[in-house]
Amino acid sequence: MLVKAFLICYYLGVMQKDIHPTYHSTAKATCVCGAAYTVGSTKDTLTVEICSACHPFYTGKENILDTAGRLDRFKKRQATATSIKAKKAAK
Repeated sequence: MLVKAFLICYYLGVMQKDIHPTYHSTAKATCVCGAAYTVGSTKDTLTVEICSACHPFYTGKENILDTAGRLDRFKKRQATATSIKAKKAAK
């Protein structure tokens, strides 16, 4: 549908000629992990650093980064809160 509208506008002279890049409907996108995909692009080949085959969120290998001890501080607060609740329940 979009291609048909593009061609109609092009042939009617609505769009300027020779300023639009060539669209490659079978461009090859390659990831550094080795996965290759066929996509549509104005470039014939693309190289990406990360894709759905190697992204930690999609593969289930997501790691939580402990920045500046935030995770340890959170666990310490949770332990303190649990011990306070236990002391109140014992009274």
